[in-house]
Amino acid sequence: MPVVVDPDPAVLAALLPALPAGSQALDTTDRMAAWLAQHHDEYVVVLGPGLKLVDALDVCEQLRTSRPTVSVVLVLGELDTTMLTQAMKAGARDVVPEGDLESLTSAVARAHQLFVALRGPAGAAQVGKVVTVFSPKGGVGKTTMAVNLALALNDGGARRVCLVDLDLAFGDVAITMQLFPSHSLEHAIGSEDSLDLTLLDGLLTRHRDSLMVLAAPAHPDVRERVTPLLVARILRTLREGFDYVVVDTAPSFDEQVLTALDETDECIVVATLDVPTLKNVKVALETLEMLDIAPGHRHLLLNRADDAVGISAEKVETILGMPVAARIATSMDIAAATNAGTPIVVGSPDHQSSAAILALAAELVGDADDRAAVPATASTSAPAEPTAAKARFRIRR
Repeated sequence: MPVVVDPDPAVLAALLPALPAGSQALDTTDRMAAWLAQHHDEYVVVLGPGLKLVDALDVCEQLRTSRPTVSVVLVLGELDTTMLTQAMKAGARDVVPEGDLESLTSAVARAHQLFVALRGPAGAAQVGKVVTVFSPKGGVGKTTMAVNLALALNDGGARRVCLVDLDLAFGDVAITMQLFPSHSLEHAIGSEDSLDLTLLDGLLTRHRDSLMVLAAPAHPDVRERVTPLLVARILRTLREGFDYVVVDTAPSFDEQVLTALDETDECIVVATLDVPTLKNVKVALETLEMLDIAPGHRHLLLNRADDAVGISAEKVETILGMPVAARIATSMDIAAATNAGTPIVVGSPDHQSSAAILALAAELVGDADDRAAVPATASTSAPAEPTAAKARFRIRR
């Protein structure tokens, strides 16, 4: 998706309508550089008129040699021959005047055509997103939320979604969905160097003709044989065949979970309204921040969120320092739906809990009512190799 950069939120809001849905709005070139470093499928950067010309030209110079498949489109408040000459020499693909949204749309379309021509249709194909559902504490309903979120994203088959059970010792996705898989993630062990979509497709279990599931191993002792490299290869390969890959994780920062978090585009952190869980979640959020995992793309989901317990959602936001993205009230209907093998978003889509999960899914795919709002921070997914900070964290565990 295109990236548009400008320090003024009003300018970003004005430029976004001319770009494809899902475009990223960032306020600095440093955040743009961080985003591009982790997203190798980007094809165009739009630099707004609020940037200093010298900074915009510097971006053009850098991307001209380091990322030749990424076009740079400059939006300038004033155009003259000198500016155009400087822009072209620096490597800008297009220069459009501020306020001419039609020309901006055309420039972005031409950038995509060039990207396809340079990399070929396969190289320019849309890459799916990894949505990881995580909680540092068990018993918070994480798996139930992951299953329902995957079904909400799947939308009856409108999107290609794969749900991966990465709770390798005690995964419950299959039994929650009343599936009886003949293959699981265990059968991919040892195939790190030969993994492809065809191999993975043979390990997936279909749910209701649309959602696909990669089940956890049947025995806990298999966990030790699942390498971080295998986890990374599985998620990267599934990206190529699915619009969304939803990952249900174990409640710990083990090597496999850290690898999944490295690959994450959107991180759903599940919490309940009790002091021990909130304490653990706060520590987990600090860890995610330290490891630079999905900044700006973390979403807090409060499960069993009832005011009667004495902790309000507002107080949780203050404690954790982040807004509540979705709030699920305690309901016997959720447990009954799970026990019946028909998760609540499928069996009762009008239920208030279903509505909250569906709204979160809509936000993730960019269909929420406020999708045109400018993000306050940049977002980055994980790098191909663990950073030094991540490596040190793993050694100290």
